[in-house]
Amino acid sequence: MEPVLDVAVPVFNEEKDLGPNVRRLHAHLRETFPYPFRITIADNASTDGTAGIAEGLADELAEVEWIRLPVKGRGRALRAVWSHSRAPVLAYTDVDLSTGLAALLPLVAPLISGHSDLAIGTRLAAGARVVRGPKREVISRCYNILLRCTLAVGFSDAQCGFKAVRRDVAERLLPQVRDGEWFFDTELLVLAERAGLRIHEVPVDWVDDPDSRVDILATALADLRGIARMRRQRGRRRTGSSAA
Repeated sequence: MEPVLDVAVPVFNEEKDLGPNVRRLHAHLRETFPYPFRITIADNASTDGTAGIAEGLADELAEVEWIRLPVKGRGRALRAVWSHSRAPVLAYTDVDLSTGLAALLPLVAPLISGHSDLAIGTRLAAGARVVRGPKREVISRCYNILLRCTLAVGFSDAQCGFKAVRRDVAERLLPQVRDGEWFFDTELLVLAERAGLRIHEVPVDWVDDPDSRVDILATALADLRGIARMRRQRGRRRTGSSAA
């Protein structure tokens, strides 16, 4: 039976967390999700034992598949999984499962029903419960304020690793997304909002992973370049519209 939901799990050198956390995600979906589902592990060119563990999980659990990508990049991983999936709802979660899984069904339910086009977990809305250090809290809040000031976005949290999109919407937006790394999420959401699509937000419980592989400085610089690029694109469209 074809899955209704395909959850991508992008990974890079996650041999420690991959097995227990995918089993935990699988058990949660088995117990709480009322439709057929799939979990697709996307290995981003790992150099440790991640690939072998992913292959073992796919052999062990009927609803788990895995793919191997030759280069790193969360956006590349999501594009690869989402572009080839036939599930009507596509989602992803970070492998550390920092976001509480109780939010998964509320995340995807409006997409299954057709009420919304995309859905995001948010750590910055009323009702969210977040445990993380002050440095990451400040960076996250400043980044989302910057998005509102520069790109006039309405969504509250661009980078929470917990999102879903209807497949028909992904097919429409993915060809327009240029970034293949961490800015992928932001670019997808900005394009969706500019297209007038409906973005559903779910406040989440979120606990920071102290062993995160994210290079904060490099990610911040890449995000700033992405914001500048999208701001230029917006300016060119306005200039073209005025000229017309």
